[in-house]
Amino acid sequence: MDNLTHSLVGAALGQAGLKRRTPLAMATLVIGANFPDIDVVAVPLGRGLELRRGWTHGVLALAVLPFVLTALVLAWDRWVRRRNRTPRGRGATGFEPGRDGGAPARPRQVLLLAFVSILTHPTLDWMNTYGMRWLMPFRDAWYYGDALFIVDPWILLALGAAVWLSARRRTAGAREAAAARPARIALAAVAAYTLAMLLVGVAGRGAVLRAFAPRRLAPGAVMVAPVALNPLVRDVVVRDGDTYRFGTLHVLPWRLELRRDALPTGAADPAARRAAASPEVRPFLRWARFPYFETEYRADGEYVRISDARYGAAGWATMAVRVAGGR
Repeated sequence: MDNLTHSLVGAALGQAGLKRRTPLAMATLVIGANFPDIDVVAVPLGRGLELRRGWTHGVLALAVLPFVLTALVLAWDRWVRRRNRTPRGRGATGFEPGRDGGAPARPRQVLLLAFVSILTHPTLDWMNTYGMRWLMPFRDAWYYGDALFIVDPWILLALGAAVWLSARRRTAGAREAAAARPARIALAAVAAYTLAMLLVGVAGRGAVLRAFAPRRLAPGAVMVAPVALNPLVRDVVVRDGDTYRFGTLHVLPWRLELRRDALPTGAADPAARRAAASPEVRPFLRWARFPYFETEYRADGEYVRISDARYGAAGWATMAVRVAGGR
């Protein structure tokens, strides 16, 4: 998911009552909800497809990163109090005003909140079509929830409104239960919405597999993807032999519409085979869920453009390679 959604999840958890567990609780929750995305440094290094949503999102990272974040939070806590900085009132860092810079953060509570917030990140990332490598570094396999659009406006609206309302109630002096209620309701509503979208995806994949029953498609050959704004419509991509088929799934009323046109995978082309075997293309193909190849023959060689059908011809989901001398 986008980082604003991740941040709002952390903030909503804090406003739901977890911010009261220790100084620096809110900071821990918001940073933790984004912490696995430290792998973004791989993008400017040209290794985004190899490293994104892998090492820092997998099971090993989920066991290690909470301790790293806890160490950083506690180090910041000690440094600020040594500097004798006293913020005005309870701020984003969670300090209370006082001569010593506020009560120290409680290590066990910080660690607990780090675990909770960091776990929310790969869970949400798994919910979209880009996928997640849960088993890294032990197994480089992608898993897809296909439940939520990568920027879901309804989740943003629900969490954003709840965080604002809970904070406003606290500022107005409301009791803790009343102040925490909007955030708790929003978190429960988002969880129910996400579960519903997961069930729609499962049912949708079942409908597509039944439509293609004579061909006996593998479950991994079908994607029923959420779209922006409308949770009652899904985009369908099916790998049917050496072609991709596309369609639309309508939830209310339940209806599957498959288009007649098809997109060839192009994988059987000799130039495409050579491109697929090249070291520079392998990382892309490990990531690509529905790859297709387009070969262009020029005087100076064969150029193969490789794209992922789940994202069409989007430039960030496409690469090109020269594979041989001309004819």
